[in-house]
Amino acid sequence: MQPDTDIRERDELIACCLPFLAEVKDMTAGTEVERWLNEQRGPGSALYDTLAKLIKRGVEDGWAANVEIDGPIYRRSRLLEPSARTHHFSITAVYMDSRGNTQGNPEGSYRGQYHAHPYGEFNMVIPVTPGAALAGPNGWCEAGWTAPPPGSHHYPEAKGGAVIALFFLPAGRIAYHPAPGEDAP
Repeated sequence: MQPDTDIRERDELIACCLPFLAEVKDMTAGTEVERWLNEQRGPGSALYDTLAKLIKRGVEDGWAANVEIDGPIYRRSRLLEPSARTHHFSITAVYMDSRGNTQGNPEGSYRGQYHAHPYGEFNMVIPVTPGAALAGPNGWCEAGWTAPPPGSHHYPEAKGGAVIALFFLPAGRIAYHPAPGEDAP
């Protein structure tokens, strides 16, 4: 892919995100918002289907989720820092693939880097492999949204193959640190 094309595609994805961010800017992530997102902006909605198509293309073309965290099976990239334009949300893409991992987790799931959401998270889940899912605060999500509330923390976890998470963080806040009871590396 050409750099100019990558920039145009990234800008197209961001432009599609802006009306959504204006819509959720005063919402607080949690179970009620997660339910609303899945009912109003879930698979089959224009927003979900357009963003899913664009972010899948971005991962395939190498301009999204292109920074390896644990080799090619766990990658992420921040697509945009928080600003007034994004109502102070950041936009990040993560790719996780549970296939062939050696962690030994139940259901062959792959567990990523522990982190906390000081202000919560709006997380769009896009399966790349049919039936792949990402763990959310209300269980496994094969396609749709999760919305971990402010103060939540977890290991991101995927099962059944590859998923992309396109997530929106209020104020761009995410905290990577060791899980309780674990020593810092």
